[in-house]
Amino acid sequence: MTLRVGGLTPLSTTDWPGMLAAVVFCQGCPWRCGYCHNPGLIPARGENEIPWDDVLSFLRRRQGLLDGVVFSGGEPTLQPELADAMRAVRALGFKVGLHTGGAYPRRLAEVLPLVDWVGLDAKAAFADYARITGVPGSGVSALASLEQVLASGVAHEIRTTVHPALLSDADVVGLAGALSAHGVKRHVIQAFRSQGCADAALTARPE
Repeated sequence: MTLRVGGLTPLSTTDWPGMLAAVVFCQGCPWRCGYCHNPGLIPARGENEIPWDDVLSFLRRRQGLLDGVVFSGGEPTLQPELADAMRAVRALGFKVGLHTGGAYPRRLAEVLPLVDWVGLDAKAAFADYARITGVPGSGVSALASLEQVLASGVAHEIRTTVHPALLSDADVVGLAGALSAHGVKRHVIQAFRSQGCADAALTARPE
């Protein structure tokens, strides 16, 4: 088995702060966040998957031109093949970045030694995660993943996407305080993007 890839961005300056990176979008996600802007990546199999060998061929042509490769999604840690894919990327001389919601803390622990930077989502107060993800108990996994990232020493940023129908100002302030109490130093607020979102109720109120 090889990594299931649902998309590839050849060059990004925004997915890893300060780095020129390619972004590999991993297929599949266990959560159903209403504001997701990549809903086509949620199913375990995609309609337009890119063979992993093709991704590696592309990266070989970019050696010396890119700083790193970001594994995004979907949820990259859903796939057991993620660690091997990261090793292959490192063998080509690239640094490795990871975007994750923290749904699979055990697999996150497996790949953290292979990662140079993590962008970890903090979607809401951990006790209130199911309202965002649609999955009971998801906050427990997310909190465990946060603790692993903080303990790892890997460079990271914690990101929260805000839509007023989902998080109030008080919710955001409370979450920021809770994250600070856990030792988070960099917490970034991201505005909701209507592009790609399949939830009509959210796109009708894009402010």
